[in-house]
Amino acid sequence: MPPSYSPHFLPFSSQFLTHTIKPSLFSPTMKDRPPSSYGAVYVPPHHRLISSPNNQDATKNSSAPGIHSKLRDHQNTPILNAKGTASPPSLPHLQQQQRQQQQGTYNNNNGSKNSNNQNAQYNSAYCLGISENVSDRQLELSLQSGTFDEANIEEWKRKLAMLLHDDGKQEFVSREKKDRRDFEQIAALASRMGLYSHLYSKVAVFSKLPLPNYRFDLDDKRPQREVSLNFGLLKRVNAYLGEYLSKKSRNKESFSDNCFSRSSSNSSIVTEEGLFEQPEPLASGTAVMEKILLRRSSLLRDQQQAWQESLEGREMLEFRQSLPAYKEKDTILTAILQNQVVIISGETGCGKTTQIPQFILESEIDSARGAFCSIICTQPRRISAISVSERVASERGEKLGESVGYKVRLEGIKGRDTRLLFCTTGILLRRLLVDRNLKGVTHVIVDEIHERGMNEELKLILMSATLDAELFSSYFDGAPLIHIPGFTYPVRTHFLENILEMTGYRLTPSNQIDDYGQERMWKMSKQAPRKRKSQIVSSVEDALRAADFKDFSPQIQESLSCWNPDCIGFNLIEYLLSYICENERPGAVLVFMTGWDDISSLKDKLQAHPVLGDPSRVLLLTCHGSMASSEQKLIFEEPEDGVRKIVLTTNIAETSITINDVVFVLDCGKAKETSYDALNNTPCLLPSWVSKVSTQQRRGRAGRVQPGECYHLYPRCVYDAFTEYQLPEILRTPLQSLCLQIKSLKLGSISEFLSRALQSPKLLAVQNAIEYLKVIGALDENENLTVLVEPKLGKMLILGAILNCLDPVLTIVAGLSVRDPFLTPLDKKDLAETAKLQFSHDHSDHLALVRAYEGWKEAEKDLAGYDYCWKNFLSAQSMKAIDSLREEFLSLLKDTGLIDGYATSCNDWSYDQHLIRAIICYGLYPGICSVVHNEKSFSLKTMEDGPVLLYSNSVNARESRIPYPWLVFNEKIKVNSVFLRDSTAVSDSVLLLFGGSISRGDVLLNPQIVLHLHHELISAIRLLVSEDQCDGRFVFGRPDLKPSNMPVVPPQRSLISRTESGPGGDNSKSQLQTLVTRAGYAAPIYKTSQLENNQFQATVEFNGMQIIGQPCNNKKSAEKDAAAEALQWLMSGTRTGHEYINYMSMFLKKSKRDN
Repeated sequence: MPPSYSPHFLPFSSQFLTHTIKPSLFSPTMKDRPPSSYGAVYVPPHHRLISSPNNQDATKNSSAPGIHSKLRDHQNTPILNAKGTASPPSLPHLQQQQRQQQQGTYNNNNGSKNSNNQNAQYNSAYCLGISENVSDRQLELSLQSGTFDEANIEEWKRKLAMLLHDDGKQEFVSREKKDRRDFEQIAALASRMGLYSHLYSKVAVFSKLPLPNYRFDLDDKRPQREVSLNFGLLKRVNAYLGEYLSKKSRNKESFSDNCFSRSSSNSSIVTEEGLFEQPEPLASGTAVMEKILLRRSSLLRDQQQAWQESLEGREMLEFRQSLPAYKEKDTILTAILQNQVVIISGETGCGKTTQIPQFILESEIDSARGAFCSIICTQPRRISAISVSERVASERGEKLGESVGYKVRLEGIKGRDTRLLFCTTGILLRRLLVDRNLKGVTHVIVDEIHERGMNEELKLILMSATLDAELFSSYFDGAPLIHIPGFTYPVRTHFLENILEMTGYRLTPSNQIDDYGQERMWKMSKQAPRKRKSQIVSSVEDALRAADFKDFSPQIQESLSCWNPDCIGFNLIEYLLSYICENERPGAVLVFMTGWDDISSLKDKLQAHPVLGDPSRVLLLTCHGSMASSEQKLIFEEPEDGVRKIVLTTNIAETSITINDVVFVLDCGKAKETSYDALNNTPCLLPSWVSKVSTQQRRGRAGRVQPGECYHLYPRCVYDAFTEYQLPEILRTPLQSLCLQIKSLKLGSISEFLSRALQSPKLLAVQNAIEYLKVIGALDENENLTVLVEPKLGKMLILGAILNCLDPVLTIVAGLSVRDPFLTPLDKKDLAETAKLQFSHDHSDHLALVRAYEGWKEAEKDLAGYDYCWKNFLSAQSMKAIDSLREEFLSLLKDTGLIDGYATSCNDWSYDQHLIRAIICYGLYPGICSVVHNEKSFSLKTMEDGPVLLYSNSVNARESRIPYPWLVFNEKIKVNSVFLRDSTAVSDSVLLLFGGSISRGDVLLNPQIVLHLHHELISAIRLLVSEDQCDGRFVFGRPDLKPSNMPVVPPQRSLISRTESGPGGDNSKSQLQTLVTRAGYAAPIYKTSQLENNQFQATVEFNGMQIIGQPCNNKKSAEKDAAAEALQWLMSGTRTGHEYINYMSMFLKKSKRDN
């Protein structure tokens, strides 16, 4: 697929465009990327950067060989017809001929290249031929029966031994059916020898290195694109470019001499409104400011003493003194005073989150330093930061925003005298980007550090209930440890075997299948037993195999033998909740699920239950990270008397928040964890078993305010197999954003800095991130930051400003930075989808967002914004966040000098949707997949993952046909299958011009260029992207092609009229027939269609090619024009006439006979 080759088709390179629009003259050469440093590791195409192969010398000074090659070898050249068809070559993997032409391979031991090597290749030891001795049916039967050929296994022992001893070879590739039949036995053999194996459809691979899940070079069904452009369009583009080149030749001034003057304001990263107030300066020798702060400190001390002496304050203090953390107050304050880093491990219920920040604040205020201190306490989630700040303010007898405040993205309360600020981790990181020394900040408390330079005056306090304290202490040079015992009421623990014994419930294979509804049938099929075990199953199968349930009845043993770890257990949860409602004491129930699909599907099931779905008896609530803060807060409200509250939640409720009335906890033992598959270069969001400390946290939710019960929906032996701590996020997520933060903070080499981390990520993950940032232009070849601060969003903003369609791009960029504004309520899903469809009629989620925002903005003028959101199922909070972010991004562009104070001139082309698509493509590349249609629908494929799917909330997911060959997408994530989010369909021209990084051309490397000097060039680009009808086609099974260097010959005027007959009735049709038939090919066939303007356009077909002529007034003239077009293409416009026709036909006939 073309985008994998990341061609540097320069949007603003006139030389490239001139060559591209003359398909009759030359075959464009794909410029590949510079070599990678991966050694022999297989990496997807846009991460593994390859030098372009050296082209063979084109035949010189002879038009005849060129014509013959066009007729004979048209399937092996990128140029397929005179309309502009071009098929970019595939990467040269495993092609014997190219291995002979391109010398040098990777050295397997050190990953370095041979000094003579100019082209990085995927090095295979053998590409074994296909044997037809075994039929597909025999292959299937042998696989089912487990039979195998002992002689074949012995042969593979020899081959694998040879592979191990051959330092120059990396893998064996076999297409033999017998090897696929015996794959399991050969794979087991390879594993014992320390090798890796994978079966790709009809290809078996055995390698010294780990193998990805998909290999595009071994996929016989990988699509390649033949790009076709109408010749009339190309002629019009040529006219623009000719005018541009003529104008450029007259003006010898370089582009850099004509640029905007840069704004005098320093370029900076725009912070959110009210993110952090700049610390008030304490200039040396100026006593005025210090007196003001001392006066404020005195006022804060008086207010604090007044509260502590009041009746309410004494009652609150009495409550606080009952918490375990309060008993360690003096120890904690002494440790913080004497050390720069303090590590606190506090068990659940000890009060560390609310009390320790107060201890520091109270101590500073009591010592008359209250106005001088600034304490930042981070929380892992929005709901934690908000709820904890509200609780601390309440304990201090204040309103939120006085001495205590909070800040989460686009939301916060903070006043002039706020000294203690609770915020999310991301907010602190943003502060670090603009102030790496955190000037004015005296204490940083990082809470829940397990979910994870300073100035010399800064105090760092690390806290967690699940902290690996010794690890952190050793990392911070023996920082002191303080452990606070927890306080929770007794919690009775029930594991699955106890639950079955207590309730009498029986497990069967059928009643464990979770019902996700008709739209998610694929999730149900994933729960069925299958040959290839999931990670969930394989991680606990040894524990289950060794478990001894002899103390339980045969009925329970039988149920446990049927237990399916892949299932959540909707039926069991429903039964257990009903059991609690009818048999247990009053109290709320907290049910831990893995994700939104599980929560919504279970809620649908429970609402249909006669007891659990009765609002007069049960208040059913949900809590998820994607919900608005106001919706999340509902879980803290107590229901009416006689109503039991049931909260379905993810691990968001595991730490830092307390739901006072919770008595019962149901724990599925799993959580969806973001991870990163470095080998397949794919972020994943898959369910995994939680850690033991997380299980303890969940159990503790039931005993915060009264004795409770915890029901673990898995056996005790599975719990015993859990890991002690969760894997740190740095080891399981993509590192692109972290790498950018490292460079923004000027911390030196990315790899070197990360190697000093507490737990360093894998080198391959770091390399993948760096290569990706280079591909999208965020880093240069020396790993230095380019002008782009935020890769995708920065690229789109810059190009939107340059191409004068800034307004919609601002909306798209802001929309990609906040939660999805399109809501999908569980009980109104169909209505919500219908509402979203009204904003989309052009196969783009991003353009649908633009229309939704524009409609909301109009409604806001009439003070009807909330009504608009209500009717169209939009989040008013997200729309306001988009509006706010647009202003921030606009301010950033003004600071950098890209636009002046008046942005109206930057929106001259905001109506041009084709140009907006191009900008989206430029920003989201290399997120690209092909769209290949079949009879009823279409299939999607990326070069890294193979087949992929669209998220159900995408507008393109509802389409049965997409009239574009490509989709660009913002994000992909693996949830069993790989899903794409937020996609936009684009044409061939958009992808060729805007897909990739810029290696030549001045506009994007120097954004201050005055574009009116390049009006013709931009007009040519707009014409190409707006009138490309996507007339190309996908082809399959083609060999990897090597581009050729065809001579560029300037076209000359034809000696024969295109539509009129010459002497004796000679015309272009007869000349073409003479030329083709004398060479031994079939006579041309003409197909003519009538256009809407009553003109006719003909297509001539011969030797598998199609060439379209210009529109004409009648059918005969259209056919003659098509024939003339074919003649001009075949002869490259050099010569015409009878003698030359005769000469060419004789030459072609001789060439065909010779071949």
